[in-house]
Amino acid sequence: MKRRIVIIGLDGVPFEMFKDLSETGVMPNAGRVVREGTFKRMQSSIPDVSCVAWSSIITGKNPAEHGIFGFTDLSRGTYNLRFPNFNDLKSPPFWDLIDGKSVIVNVPSTYPVREMNGVHISGFVSIELEKSVYPESLIDRLKEMNYRLDVDSRKAHESMDLFLSDLDKVLEAQIKTYRYLWENFEWQVFMLVFTGTDRLMHFLWEAYESENHKYHRDFLAHFQKIDEVIGEINTRINEDDIILILSDHGFEKLNKDVYISYFLKKEGFLKFKDDKQELSNIDYPTEAFVLDPARIYINIKGKYPCGGVDIQDREGIIKRLEDLFSSLKIDDQKVIGNIYRKEDIYSGPFLEDAPDLILTGNEGFNLKANLKADKPIDRAIFTGKHTQENAFLLLKGFLDKGIMPEFPTVCHVKGLIEKAGIFAGRQ
Repeated sequence: MKRRIVIIGLDGVPFEMFKDLSETGVMPNAGRVVREGTFKRMQSSIPDVSCVAWSSIITGKNPAEHGIFGFTDLSRGTYNLRFPNFNDLKSPPFWDLIDGKSVIVNVPSTYPVREMNGVHISGFVSIELEKSVYPESLIDRLKEMNYRLDVDSRKAHESMDLFLSDLDKVLEAQIKTYRYLWENFEWQVFMLVFTGTDRLMHFLWEAYESENHKYHRDFLAHFQKIDEVIGEINTRINEDDIILILSDHGFEKLNKDVYISYFLKKEGFLKFKDDKQELSNIDYPTEAFVLDPARIYINIKGKYPCGGVDIQDREGIIKRLEDLFSSLKIDDQKVIGNIYRKEDIYSGPFLEDAPDLILTGNEGFNLKANLKADKPIDRAIFTGKHTQENAFLLLKGFLDKGIMPEFPTVCHVKGLIEKAGIFAGRQ
């Protein structure tokens, strides 16, 4: 029998949380896999947003190679925002390179689905079910199982009880779907991503931190249900099979939203033609502008419609921006954790499309673009935010425990799948 790989994604779950829940009995089945396998902290993508991270996980490439830099990107030569999707991915996902069939369920940024050797149900951001499922013959069966593409996060603003109820319904349908696909389809790779974990931590991070929180037990119950799936899968796989459990980024508490465009406007880097503060109204004196989460672009002449910066002046502007944001403090707290230049973190044919600088926020600070911001900060809508440093990677099934890199990143995952010997030589 051919060796098989099962990949379980827990969107956003930080290393420390997974370790805690697996050691304290909340996730005993996960704890068993940890003891039997190799468990490490993993670095996420830069920026640490799911569309970029999962694109790197499934391709083994950095953004300048696979072409996805954020949930929104600029159309070349314009200030027009577009929403990149699976058709924009410039590197093949691993399931296009293997010999056998794959079942791929709920991987973010894989919408719309396309023909492949197996089954594919796309994940966030999926719009229409009809474009989210391959083969199409599965659609009616999914509807019978009440399959949902995602939780309705708007319910969290109405009632947290409604949100949690909806989260449970989505999870139950996903579990029912996984069981149906496992039992009724041939596969060599089975990949299942749970994204409700990310939604839960955005809205209820405090419920994890405090045992006295009203929703603490509800928070843990969500992870307990996922742990039941982990336990079920761990007993279903064969001795030679591999199980890989991972998150795409980490999480931590959040207090304030910080608006990067406010500081760009205040310091004279960003100017508009009139009171309409939007990308399409950027004026020639603009030196830099920003897209979410904190991707700063130098307004180079010839690259953008109102680009006024000569290429030889780029370095000086970048240094001024680095000075500005490295010294930024709010309530005596340093706001910016890291400032990355694109040439230091990316390499590949699409480097030209990358933001010139990417900022990350320290704990408590969520960085946002918000071109219309008339104040530097606001109380955060969420209680938890993404982090780059504390994703996790758990691998069980390789005899050689040294196969895992000492300091793994999201770009290493595809290589681990490759080492299982299931690729067809179509690299």
